[in-house]
Amino acid sequence: MPCEAEAPDATTSRERASRFRNEDAHSSAVRKKGAARAALLTAPIVSTMAKLALPTIAVLAAQTLVGIAETYYVGLIGTDALAGTALVFPFWAMMAMMSNGGIGGGVSSAVARAIGAHRHEDADALVFHALALAVIMGATFFVGAIWMGPAIYTKLGGRDEALRVALRYSRFMFAGSIPIWIVNLLSAALRGSGNVRVPALVTLIGACVLIPCSPALIFGFGPIPRLGVGGAGVAVVTYYTIASLILIRYMMKGRSGLVLRVVPLERRLLRDILRVGLPAAVSTIQTNLTVIIITAGFGLFGIDALAGYGIASRLDYLIIPLMFGLGTAILTMVGVNAGAGHLQRARRIAWTGAIVGATIPGLIGLVASIYPLLWLHIFTHDSSVLVPATLYLRHVALAYGVLGTGLALSYASQGIGRVAWPFVAGTVRMLIAGAVGWLAVTHFGASLTTLSLIVTGAIVAYALICMIPILSGGFHKPVKTA
Repeated sequence: MPCEAEAPDATTSRERASRFRNEDAHSSAVRKKGAARAALLTAPIVSTMAKLALPTIAVLAAQTLVGIAETYYVGLIGTDALAGTALVFPFWAMMAMMSNGGIGGGVSSAVARAIGAHRHEDADALVFHALALAVIMGATFFVGAIWMGPAIYTKLGGRDEALRVALRYSRFMFAGSIPIWIVNLLSAALRGSGNVRVPALVTLIGACVLIPCSPALIFGFGPIPRLGVGGAGVAVVTYYTIASLILIRYMMKGRSGLVLRVVPLERRLLRDILRVGLPAAVSTIQTNLTVIIITAGFGLFGIDALAGYGIASRLDYLIIPLMFGLGTAILTMVGVNAGAGHLQRARRIAWTGAIVGATIPGLIGLVASIYPLLWLHIFTHDSSVLVPATLYLRHVALAYGVLGTGLALSYASQGIGRVAWPFVAGTVRMLIAGAVGWLAVTHFGASLTTLSLIVTGAIVAYALICMIPILSGGFHKPVKTA
């Protein structure tokens, strides 16, 4: 009988302890959100931007080095391998950009504005909504790659061994689409709350894992079989699967300031993410469609030109992680200040970010334009590949500073919740670089030099249009919240 009497008391005690722990975790999370909000609203702009941006830039640069190393390893296999991976890379980059800066930008913006407006429960609920979107979008990319990949790679000029490489590389790379989306969207939520340390750490660990794993799986090592280009995909999928599980567990405990828990899906919260995320995602699709069409344009000049464009344009993608680190800092700072109604400060943050965005990529582009072989010799010394690659960098790299300005202002527009003009800018860039470039080559016999100049002009047009929201008073209007 005493045991029967003690059981309910023991159960009640455990329930009380669990409730107290949950309440304590909730209070701690609210305190962390409040502290982050106060800093973003009052701290000096440049130092705060650097504090938010530098960790992300550093680790994404490390991640980009992984991609460079992978391209180097693939180059050792041969020109067909370089050409095959060049066919797949724009689609892989599109998924990465959509999950980080597209839908991920919508997640960061929604979380930042919710915290800025003291809507702490909404900020937590947005995390589960981000997780649900990650599963849906990841599955969509996986099915799309399997179903549409062969036809697309063939249309882009893939044939014979290059096409076989592309199909194998694609199957492995997109097998991990769902965990990749989970990691990127949960990381976006953390960045929106001002927590850049954990997403940076996740990415840095990924770089450290992939650098030794990729060559071991590509070429074989000891008991590890030689998988060729597919080995790079196996390494990526393995890392992101483990990282997604760790990140989910971490956020369920609430240590980050945001708490991941199962909540009913609400239309207003999905709308708050997607009204920024969808146009931003379409913009990333436009960017990558532009790259895909340009890839096809270079492919018209032969496999060597295609391989040359593939290694030269990898430097374009080096600018993306640099600007992503800076851009997410701009987005978070603008979003929190816009949510709190501090629109004048949000405007100053946007202009400051634009200046920084012009400086760093501009210096990289200047060096690459004057000394293109510093970059290209990392991958190949084949003169037939170097000639088209050099032509591309001599012209396009000079516009990197302009591109950085446009990207910085695009992230600022995401932060304040207005993405119409960046969408227009992406459309114009696609039409100029993609459509005009393709027509120039196919109907007017344009040279590789002319095609490169058209790409450069498209970048300039993109940046000018991205300036319109801040110049036309778009940062002086109230921002709608969920």
